Amino acid sequence: MERSSQPEASRADARAAADTGHILVDRELRAAVADARQGAVRVAAGAPAVAPDQVQPASLDLRLGAVAYRIRSGFLPERTPVSERLAELATAELSLEGGGAVLERGLVYLVPIEEELDLPAEVWGRFNPRSSTGRCDVFTRVLVPGHPSFDETPAGYRGKLWLEIAPLSFPVRLARGDRLTQLRLQRGAARLTRQELRVRYNETPLCYEGERPIDEEDVRIDEDGGLLLRVGLAGRSPCAWRAALGTDVVSFGAEDAHPAEDFWEPVHAKIDHCVLEPGRFYIFASRERIVIPPDLAAEMLPVDVGIGELRNNYAGFFDPGFGWREAEPRGTPAVLEVRAHDVPFLIEEGQVFFRLRFFRTSGRPDVLYGEGRVRSYGDQDLTLGRMFRGD
Repeated sequence: MERSSQPEASRADARAAADTGHILVDRELRAAVADARQGAVRVAAGAPAVAPDQVQPASLDLRLGAVAYRIRSGFLPERTPVSERLAELATAELSLEGGGAVLERGLVYLVPIEEELDLPAEVWGRFNPRSSTGRCDVFTRVLVPGHPSFDETPAGYRGKLWLEIAPLSFPVRLARGDRLTQLRLQRGAARLTRQELRVRYNETPLCYEGERPIDEEDVRIDEDGGLLLRVGLAGRSPCAWRAALGTDVVSFGAEDAHPAEDFWEPVHAKIDHCVLEPGRFYIFASRERIVIPPDLAAEMLPVDVGIGELRNNYAGFFDPGFGWREAEPRGTPAVLEVRAHDVPFLIEEGQVFFRLRFFRTSGRPDVLYGEGRVRSYGDQDLTLGRMFRGD
């Protein structure tokens, strides 16, 4: 994957990253998709070429193929080909061409992805749901034939990709070309260790409270190098949104298509806490404002509470530049997608709720997160998905 010409500073960043693991950035991703037949990322037979706006600062949006198979259960295709499992498990076939099809709440579907991979031996892939996917409570995970884990490939993987989709709160209309998941490509071990993150935080604060960076001695970093962060209820009214029951269909590919009040109920904190109902889906925001510098990316992970009350953070990848402003990087809150399980669960202001794991990139991307886009989540607070509007 040859790089295009780039500024001297970017070349210097790339040389500095050469001896360490790193995530590939936009110019390398563009090189990976430039040749539809020989590139590391190709398109399936009959699929249109990768669009320029699929390339993000350190990730690539992936598109749905032409058909969705309703299946009786999810599965891992480590030992049995996908075609054999579909013959056993598929109960219906839905065309996603044209206006697409409605995927019903509570059912499981499998869709081929338009992009296929032919990775170099030292490069491997990892996948995350896109932000809009998580905010619609659409559960997704990528299946890689022959691989024993969801949402990742082995190094040097060559072949097709499949996306398992399960709408959990709303029926969702999807069409061919919709982008529910994203791919990042990585060489080596890119994750910052606990000590590396401490050093980096001293150089560049990574989270703020209000307008003030949080002092390094006040941040908590776990043994795995995860920056522990909190949920923010105080000062927000509502403090959260809860998915309504019995709603109409969400058109995933549309913007500002649905009145928010038809799909969401406001939640208000009482004495800086609120109780989550079992089985209901909620949108919260972090107390801290997060900054992802241009040469780093981050992944959101749940905190292990040990007794399984919560499932949170379906969508968790932050491209370089999220919350970053060159002159004054004050940060942006993270949106948290949360589902309570089994029993009602009380959450309170400032409770540690998630962690961020940081990764080196191969250098500063040509375009940072949100640059040149009319609409992004870069200035969000407690923000619903782009398909909902506040009237």
